[in-house]
Amino acid sequence: MLGRVGMLRRYPVKSMLGQDVSDVHVGARGLSRDRGYGLVDRRTGKVASVKYPRLWRVLLTMTAEVRGDAVAMTAPDGRTFWSTDPRVDDLLSELVGRPVTLARTAPPEAELERSDPQEVLRAGLDAESEVTTGRPGREAPPGTFFDFAPLHLLTTSTLDALALLASPGAAGPPRYRPNILIDSERTGFVENDWVGRVLRIGVEVTVRVIARTPRCVVPTLPHGRLRRDPSVLRVLADNNRVTPLDSLAPQPCAGAYAHVLQPGQVRTGDQISLR
Repeated sequence: MLGRVGMLRRYPVKSMLGQDVSDVHVGARGLSRDRGYGLVDRRTGKVASVKYPRLWRVLLTMTAEVRGDAVAMTAPDGRTFWSTDPRVDDLLSELVGRPVTLARTAPPEAELERSDPQEVLRAGLDAESEVTTGRPGREAPPGTFFDFAPLHLLTTSTLDALALLASPGAAGPPRYRPNILIDSERTGFVENDWVGRVLRIGVEVTVRVIARTPRCVVPTLPHGRLRRDPSVLRVLADNNRVTPLDSLAPQPCAGAYAHVLQPGQVRTGDQISLR
């Protein structure tokens, strides 16, 4: 046994803080209603992503929660914006400082922008830095707002390693945005060994791990009450620089991406094992 499901978290709006659930259906699109919405910049047509923190880091101050058929987005000052409100686009545009649309489907040929992590660490969050443009969701269903794949796994083993190598604050799960946090008694960056393997989660669900998770600037950013912590990326670069996929160069990694092979229900406390 690898461990047990310690936490299930979905992110109803891309790049906002997430919502913990104790019992959820997991299918081809990951956890039910995960990344069900995203913001699209009306000026550029690009998907808003905190991978470009100079423009979009305000999204990490907001919490998105599924409430019935709607999604509630709560700002730091306590204001709540509802996905069903006809004014929601204008309200969110005012908050983020750019004209945006709250979309349920990513635009055809959607793109998002990523800052160079080392430049952001060196020059700060507000400095102009080199930006690259790419397509989200290479391993996810079309029209979704996932960065790469529909399911992201992370172990407490990795978080414990980061707490020892960097700081306790570096080990806050929100920094790494997992869907499933696995309570594990093993040590080190154990997800590195899972690529290509099949995991059974609970009674019904099986997933195939397809890649290690390369880390950009996002884990270093403030997340809700967690402060900015540049040590996160430096520690991963020094201690877990590995190839996410065989075709890529080594990068700082923590966690693993997966596809869902057999859908079903997952609950906190469920056993997880390698098949």
